[in-house]
Amino acid sequence: MKIMPKSTKEEKFRWIKPILDKEISIRDMAKVCPFSERSLKYWLTNFRKFGLDGLENRSRRPKTNPNETPIRIKERIIDLRLDKKQCALKIMWDLRDEGIDIHFQTIQKIIKTEGLTRKYRLRKASAAYLGKQWLPGEMVEIDVKWVPNREKGDRWFQFTAIDSASRWRHLSVYPFCSNYYAMEFLKELLSIAPFIIKSIKTDNGNCFTNRYLGYAMSKDPLNLRLHDFDVLCNNMKIAHYLIDKGKPAQNGKVERSHREDQEKFYEQIKFENIEELKYKIKLWNMFYNDTKHCGLSGKTPNQALGLI
Repeated sequence: MKIMPKSTKEEKFRWIKPILDKEISIRDMAKVCPFSERSLKYWLTNFRKFGLDGLENRSRRPKTNPNETPIRIKERIIDLRLDKKQCALKIMWDLRDEGIDIHFQTIQKIIKTEGLTRKYRLRKASAAYLGKQWLPGEMVEIDVKWVPNREKGDRWFQFTAIDSASRWRHLSVYPFCSNYYAMEFLKELLSIAPFIIKSIKTDNGNCFTNRYLGYAMSKDPLNLRLHDFDVLCNNMKIAHYLIDKGKPAQNGKVERSHREDQEKFYEQIKFENIEELKYKIKLWNMFYNDTKHCGLSGKTPNQALGLI
């Protein structure tokens, strides 16, 4: 009764065993077996060195690749990813400034191999969205973010304005989220913005509108009292738009910038007092306006406005 081999290494051993037992020569075995004399010699050598495990099939994949990315470039990509936490496109643009030309998909593969990618939940495929092409100052999104780290129990609030066309941004920190500071922030924005602001867009916070409070409580429904922020906008000839209630995605650019602030600023720095925070947030805003953006095809907000 013949026992059939259960693996390839047992099959190879069956053909070289008579040679090992000196019952037949390699040349004569090559005449009767379906394998070449060279294969038999290769199997014999591996068996004498490693035993039966030496007859396991090995991958024929090349151990080196002449087109492989050099290790110094890989290390530079990893350093940029860990330091700036930027996407593959932004890393590609930064490397081009250093004289290194590498495709962003190659960078993405390196980042993924090193386990430096963020895991997202799967989203359903949807039709491509074609956004409106804004002009600088045509639409500026404004929102408020509370400062995560309290100073002696006091809560501070960051007012943010971002231009929809150029992504140019301005930040200021105030002790309260009130009508007065909302108006002060708008006046400050108008004084330093490098473009003429024609319209702004905010959420329905009490510091921006009284749509869900003042209008309903007005004694004269035919003569509604305008919010102080709306009065200022009217005096400055600026259109004030409000997003739908519970739809923060309609203010997506400023919301996205707030996530950048949280991950790359507030989670990375510490401050002892409000003066130190104002100084550091000014430096951070300058850095942001000089950072390349995917929505600007590799340009910085200052470059998009022609400021540099």
